[in-house]
Amino acid sequence: MKKVVVFAGSISKKSINKELAIYTSGFLVDKKINVLDLNDYPLPIYGIDEENDNGIPVNAINFYNEIKSADGIILSLAEHNGNFTVAFKNMFDWMSRIEQKLWNSIPMLLMATSPGGRGGASVLAIAKNGFPHMGGIIASEFSLPKFYDNFKENKIIDADLLMSLKKSVNEFENLIQ
Repeated sequence: MKKVVVFAGSISKKSINKELAIYTSGFLVDKKINVLDLNDYPLPIYGIDEENDNGIPVNAINFYNEIKSADGIILSLAEHNGNFTVAFKNMFDWMSRIEQKLWNSIPMLLMATSPGGRGGASVLAIAKNGFPHMGGIIASEFSLPKFYDNFKENKIIDADLLMSLKKSVNEFENLIQ
């Protein structure tokens, strides 16, 4: 059975991106789902002095090993000031010290949501531009604007957005078959 790692680029205990990522994983058929939470992998802030003095933290290695063992990745990125959250960027930086091509050519369903109308478009653009240089294969993408208007009772209520998500999931699933 194929394994899909699911996580959000956020440490918020009420992360709407984690909620979206987990919801999305429910559309996969016959896959082993492994939900990760950045809160379970605390790390010091990356810096070369920290790395030289203490090496690569075990939590970065463990998170990287979870990614590396996957057949697919569902990642929903939270957006802070138009960019990655500090917590995600820190994990990303530590993993890149283990392996520069840290995404290991594993197909990704890349997503974002936000309370605003752009649905994390800025952070998605940054990831779409940079992840391929780091071994990322972006199989598909999805953006959910106005999360609190479009996601109610644990599901997407807008028919067009739901159809778009299902299309993205199918494109993703086709690459990990």
